[in-house]
Amino acid sequence: MTVKTVRRTQAERSSSTQRLLLDATVACLVELGYGGTTTSAVAERAGVSRGAQLHHYGTRQRLMGAAVAHLGARRLEWVRENAGRLPDDDSRPRRALDLLAEALSGPLYAATLELYVAARVDTELHEALVPVEQQLTRELRRLCREYVTADPVLVQLTLDLLLGRGVGSLLSPVRPGRQRQLLDAWADVVSAGAGR
Repeated sequence: MTVKTVRRTQAERSSSTQRLLLDATVACLVELGYGGTTTSAVAERAGVSRGAQLHHYGTRQRLMGAAVAHLGARRLEWVRENAGRLPDDDSRPRRALDLLAEALSGPLYAATLELYVAARVDTELHEALVPVEQQLTRELRRLCREYVTADPVLVQLTLDLLLGRGVGSLLSPVRPGRQRQLLDAWADVVSAGAGR
């Protein structure tokens, strides 16, 4: 019996290589920072030749621009996927707060912060990053408003608190028990504020 091998199209192979390169870029941003994320490091991490990397992203600037969109899509997909799993009971506001805290921490957030710092002085990167982050922020704001509190001031304070906690945790990680205490205390503040 002959087994027929299905060959991938050139477009499929190209898409797969791009995905490898973008995933490797995100991993390098997390592990090496923006300054250490060179095209050579990305190609090596992705397991592709420098020629393949240059074919898809001829410059570091193009690679970073594509990584911005890729990272934003991954973060947005994660948020939406996990929001769909929130329970439909009294624990939903607290669980939504946990989800928001997780969305604004961890490796993907660390990679995003590397891009934030670089975008401060890199106009091209800034222009690529702003719309992606605005879209994610709209989604986080919607989730907070829908599941945590409808009060616009508390929505903003919640996101600001979690953004700050996410940045702080990169240098000074919070023990899980302490994180729980902080989120529980904030949930109490939000709950009390909602009744005002």
